[in-house]
Amino acid sequence: MSDMAPDFTLPGKAGPADGGEDISVTLSDLRGKAVVLFFYPRDDTSGCTKENEAFSAMRDDFAAAGAVVYGISKDSLASHAKFMAKKDLTVPLLSDEASDVCEKFGVWKEKSMYGKTYLGIERSTFLIDAEGRIAREWRKVKVPGHAEEVLEAVRAL
Repeated sequence: MSDMAPDFTLPGKAGPADGGEDISVTLSDLRGKAVVLFFYPRDDTSGCTKENEAFSAMRDDFAAAGAVVYGISKDSLASHAKFMAKKDLTVPLLSDEASDVCEKFGVWKEKSMYGKTYLGIERSTFLIDAEGRIAREWRKVKVPGHAEEVLEAVRAL
């Protein structure tokens, strides 16, 4: 797959180790390095917490491999700030409250739980190469071992 990743600009929160301030990230500004975007359903839920903790724990490994990592959900910046502080997360989290970026990447899906259908984020990760192309994507991600698998893919770029 060598489609260009859809460009976007989203507000976000830097991790506490980076000052925890509000940031703005434009994908096209990151050309020249690999970018990992992981879309997750909600702050402070068990699977999302484990996924964020795994990417946070490996942030230096991703940096050493030449990649930056961002988590994206529909949660607000205030929610992200609370989640990051509570779980000591280091990966910056971006807020897509209008779900525009989720729709551009095709992760805004109909889901069902307990017999009810609703729209939500399908846990997905995208690896974007230095030229801005989608080098690899993972859909319907299972959290255990996922961050490690993504790191291997970054190293293989």
